[in-house]
Amino acid sequence: MMPGMGAVATTFVAGVEAVRKGLAKPIGSLTQMGTVRLGKRTDGRSPKINEFVPLAKLDDLVFTGWDIFEDNMYEAANKAGVLEKSLLEQVRPLLSEIKPRKAVFDRNYVKRLDGPNVKKGKNKMELAEQLRQDIRDFKKESGVERLVMMWCGSTETYIERGPTHESVAKLEKAMHENDESIAPSMCYAYAALQEGVPFANGAPNLTVDIPAMWELSKKNNAPIAGKDFKTGQTLMKTILAPGFKARMLGLSGWYSTNILGNRDGEVLDDPGSFKTKEESKLSVLEHILQPEKYPDLYGNIFHKVRINYYPPRGDNKEGWDNIDIFGWLGYPMQIKVDFLCRDSILAAPIVLDLVLFLDLAKRSSALRALGIQEWLSFYLKSPMTPDGLYPEHDLFIQSMKLKNTLRHLKGEDLITHLGLEYYD
Repeated sequence: MMPGMGAVATTFVAGVEAVRKGLAKPIGSLTQMGTVRLGKRTDGRSPKINEFVPLAKLDDLVFTGWDIFEDNMYEAANKAGVLEKSLLEQVRPLLSEIKPRKAVFDRNYVKRLDGPNVKKGKNKMELAEQLRQDIRDFKKESGVERLVMMWCGSTETYIERGPTHESVAKLEKAMHENDESIAPSMCYAYAALQEGVPFANGAPNLTVDIPAMWELSKKNNAPIAGKDFKTGQTLMKTILAPGFKARMLGLSGWYSTNILGNRDGEVLDDPGSFKTKEESKLSVLEHILQPEKYPDLYGNIFHKVRINYYPPRGDNKEGWDNIDIFGWLGYPMQIKVDFLCRDSILAAPIVLDLVLFLDLAKRSSALRALGIQEWLSFYLKSPMTPDGLYPEHDLFIQSMKLKNTLRHLKGEDLITHLGLEYYD
C-alpha cells in the first residue's frame, strides 16, 4: 500500500510486473539477486537470500495506493517518463487496474503540489480513520493475508519533534485538535500501525521517527523503518566517506549539488521541503566520520548541499560532488564525482526489498517486537534509532548488519571476517 503513486511507486510496480512476466531482471534488488555467505569461506555455502529466508514471492504481491491526482498507475507512469513506453505497454493491464484512493493531503506541508483526489474530514483523526477503513477494504477486496505500507509520497515541510509527538495519547489529542505538528504522513503511519501494518518512510519526513509511533509499533507488532530512500548522491557519500575514514584521509570540504526535474524536484524547490531533505543529507558525513574522535581529520569540514529544480532533466538526476581531501603531511587532493543517475530506477528495488523484509520482520517474533528495524538502515539516508543511539551510516557496516540479522534469524553463525581459523 503506497501513499504517493508517482514516479517511484509506478516504477516499482511496473518493474515487479516486468520481472514476473520475464521481460527484465530485478537489478539492484538484494532480496532477488543477492546471496548470503554461511559458515567458513571454505564451506562454499552462499545461498540466494530469497532461498535462505522465507520471503514473500513476487507473484504474491498485489498493489494499491493513494494519490492527490486521479491518474491510474499506467497514466501516472507515462507522465513520470521514467520507463520506456514499449515496456509500459507490456505491463499496461496491471497498471491500468490500479487506481488511486483519495489521499490525505494539505498544501501547508507540500506547497508546490495540489490535486483534486483528496479526502475531507473535520480533523486529522477522522482522516486517519478513513485511511484505516481503506486498509480494511483493500484487505477484504484483494483477499491478501498480510499488508505493508510504503511512503512513496513527497517530502513534507520541515517539522521538529515536539511535545505532541512524545506519546500515543498526546499524538491522538493533537490529531483531534488539528494540531499543525501532525503532518499528513503521520495520519498514514498512525492508520497503518493501528491496523498492525508495517510502515516504511521513503522520505525524510519526521513521520514515524517519534516516540508515539515507536510506542504504537511495539504495541501492535507493526515494524517500522525509515527514513528517506538512499538513492543517488547520498549513496555515493556512504560508499566514499567510509573509504576515506578507513585510510585516515582527511576531509576539508564536500560540496554537493543536484539538478532534477521530476515532481520531487518541484516539491524540493520549496524552502520548507528542502530543509527537511537537507537535514537528512547533511547528517550522513558527521555520523560516518565522527569528527569528535578524529578532530585533525574531520573537525573542520565545510559541507554544503544544494538541490535545483531543472525540468528538462526529468527523473534523470545529476548529482555533482566536489570533495577536498588531504593526505600525508596535510597535502591537499581533490575528487570530482558526477553521478548521472535515475532516481526512481535506484529507488524501485529499495521499495521491493523493504516490502519483503518488513513482511519478514512482521512474521518474526524476534524482530517485530523491536519496533524500529535498524537492520534495514542499508536502504535509508537517515536511519532511525532509539533515543540515545547514534545511527550507523557506513554502507558496508549496514550491509554486514543486515546479513548478520538474517543469519541470526536462521540460527547460523554470525560472520566476523576474523579469518584466523584458516591459519590454525
